[in-house]
Amino acid sequence: MLQIDTWKRVLIWLTVVVGLILALPNGFYTRVETHNDALKAIELGGTSPSLQDQAGQWPSYLPSSLVNLGLDLRGGAHLLAEVQVSDVYKTRVAGMWPEIRDMLGEERATVGTVRLQKGADDELRVRISKPEAIDRAASLIRGLARPVASLSGAGANDIEVRVDDGLIVVTLSEAEKLATDERTVSQSLEIIRRRIDEVGTREPSIQRQGSDRILIQVPGVGSAAELIEIIGKTAQLAFHPVVSRASDENAPAGAGNFVAPSLDEEGVFYILETAPVVTGEDLVDAQPDFDQNGQPAVSFRFNTSGARKFGNYTAENIGSPFAIVLDNEVISAPVIQSHIAGGSGIITGNFNLEESTNLAVLLRAGALPAGLEFLEQRTIGPQLGADNIEAGKIACIVAFAGVLIFMFLSYGMFGVFANIALIINVGLIFGLLSLLGATLTLPGIAGIVLTIGMAVDANVLIFERIREEAKSGKGPARSIDLGYEKALSAIIDANITTFITAVILYAVGSGPVRGFAITLGLGIMTSVFTAIFVTRLIVVMWFERRKPKTLEV
Repeated sequence: MLQIDTWKRVLIWLTVVVGLILALPNGFYTRVETHNDALKAIELGGTSPSLQDQAGQWPSYLPSSLVNLGLDLRGGAHLLAEVQVSDVYKTRVAGMWPEIRDMLGEERATVGTVRLQKGADDELRVRISKPEAIDRAASLIRGLARPVASLSGAGANDIEVRVDDGLIVVTLSEAEKLATDERTVSQSLEIIRRRIDEVGTREPSIQRQGSDRILIQVPGVGSAAELIEIIGKTAQLAFHPVVSRASDENAPAGAGNFVAPSLDEEGVFYILETAPVVTGEDLVDAQPDFDQNGQPAVSFRFNTSGARKFGNYTAENIGSPFAIVLDNEVISAPVIQSHIAGGSGIITGNFNLEESTNLAVLLRAGALPAGLEFLEQRTIGPQLGADNIEAGKIACIVAFAGVLIFMFLSYGMFGVFANIALIINVGLIFGLLSLLGATLTLPGIAGIVLTIGMAVDANVLIFERIREEAKSGKGPARSIDLGYEKALSAIIDANITTFITAVILYAVGSGPVRGFAITLGLGIMTSVFTAIFVTRLIVVMWFERRKPKTLEV
């Protein structure tokens, strides 16, 4: 029977209205975007009258979520970075020396004196003065091994210790290297995301590619160089004991030490102990500030553990210098005047206000665990993005017009019903994209254009079936009812297979491929809804009003 319950009709129209209201802000994109930016500025403490005016450009009772424009539509920066995971091996191995030195120092009577020898970056070479005790010393060092903290390395230890040519050689195990690679790239990904979020850019796309690469796309950034400036620095802060000063970067540092240049004093180098007193990992906050002379500086605060270590060191080394080192450059090397308790301090240097602000952002977001090598960098200008939007508009309009004309010429009044459903369908797609906060890219526009063509496919199946039933002599109501009933299985089958394809594209793809998959998947859902429910409801309402004796499909 050609009948739809009242509650179903209300639910269908309510869904359509909500979807179109959600899509409405995209028709006033610039105005709504200005409104949203002004509201964010007010939340952060902005009080200027212009902000209030901008916030009033869009009614507060209407939704203000927009479809985010991707890099190829808004313009911005594209980077492909490779994480230098080998840097972490060097840091991990070097960090084991103080513990090994202290432990073997307690066994001095057995092993003799302990010295660090030069070797490869990813290994620690230790010499003892009593060769006959080398197996005993190696056994003690093996006792420092810990289980690898990963499922793939279950049952393995994090270090390997061997005796080679009278030396004890300590390296990371292969299982630990794999686990370290995974942690390093994941941590780098999160820190890059935090740094970009601190700057306040819109909808960055930050994705892992392969085992050690990260794809970064940030719409609205002026250039790739500007983006590299934000995320490229490792910002590894550490406080090192100073051994001495030197005027030559090739000055002999001695085992367990390294040479670092002064950032402010040209031609001055510091010989520092490799093992830091405190590192940036112990920082909990960093803010731009001013020193006692009114010059830009950065204030910082340690966590409980860092504050204790920093306080103990300053108490025991009053009158000795210590170096504040950022990315292997000495920012300053003050002399400890007194015990510094409380775990807070200030970094001074030859900063301007912008540099102190950027440094605070980097420290607050956290240090990159390893350096980044930028394999690819591109800047997409806003003009190109505007051209892409215009091209996308033209493609959508041409596709839309072609489908509308074809449906009207092929199916008459029923074609008009399908066209109304098609317009609603496109509105629902934008409503869902806005609700999900999805990013629309140029391939995404292609997905919408494809959806426009596919959206009428279901209606074509239904209308052809209605036409066949009418030709077989069945009445109008029965023909419409059977047309929808018999076409349903074909519609479901066709759209399920396409939807599975969209899901696979989203799962295995990245960047533009995912943008296409999202709009295609959402378009399939809205197309099925509008064809099976919206078009049918329109046809039923028309039939109840006109009560035709015959059908002209």
